[in-house]
Amino acid sequence: MWCVPELTSEYIERMEDVLNTLALPPTPRAPVVALDERPVQLLGSERPGRSAAPGKIARQDYEYVRNGVANVYGIVAPHEGRHFSHATINRKAPQFARALSRISSAYPKASTIHLIMDNLNLHCEKSLTDTYGSRDGHRLWGRFTVHYTPKHGSWLDPAEIEVGLISRQCLGTKRVESLAELRARVRHWNSRADRERRKICWRFKTSDARRVFKYRRRSSASRSRH
Repeated sequence: MWCVPELTSEYIERMEDVLNTLALPPTPRAPVVALDERPVQLLGSERPGRSAAPGKIARQDYEYVRNGVANVYGIVAPHEGRHFSHATINRKAPQFARALSRISSAYPKASTIHLIMDNLNLHCEKSLTDTYGSRDGHRLWGRFTVHYTPKHGSWLDPAEIEVGLISRQCLGTKRVESLAELRARVRHWNSRADRERRKICWRFKTSDARRVFKYRRRSSASRSRH
């Protein structure tokens, strides 16, 4: 069951900032990109299964072997239908830094890139400077205008939809045994979604938030950060 958030002034500021960003018209000079991550349990089979054959369905033994945990970055430009999702060995600072480098490389002519994400402690400039050094990390971080979702407000991030689609359409209920397999499956799903330009049509606007949550005050301060 969905719970009504506690509407503190900070929550409202960040919520409206994200919603106003999602309402911006798409432009190559200032694209809007959303990022989220999700852990994936790697599971091998204890015993070999049986492949499908004429008159016989495929079977998989219920016993499994734990092969560790990997990570999937769900990254999408919702207005454009561009997808940069990929699998990584973990979600530590170097992986996050490389994810932002991937986004930056996709928009070489953008004056700024609006980036929507939650406020995980690794989602910061330090992750980039620790990975690439002070000068290059600061330069990369400076390419983004960051819009953090409020605490308990990750539902505002379109990338949550992206990772949800990957979980259902790409991973499903079939076991993923290794990072290499996970990377291949996510890469295939991402390429298809990118080729088909699957967009996320975000309909919930600031006016809807005020109506649904029954508040009127609009904060004058912006929570957007470089």
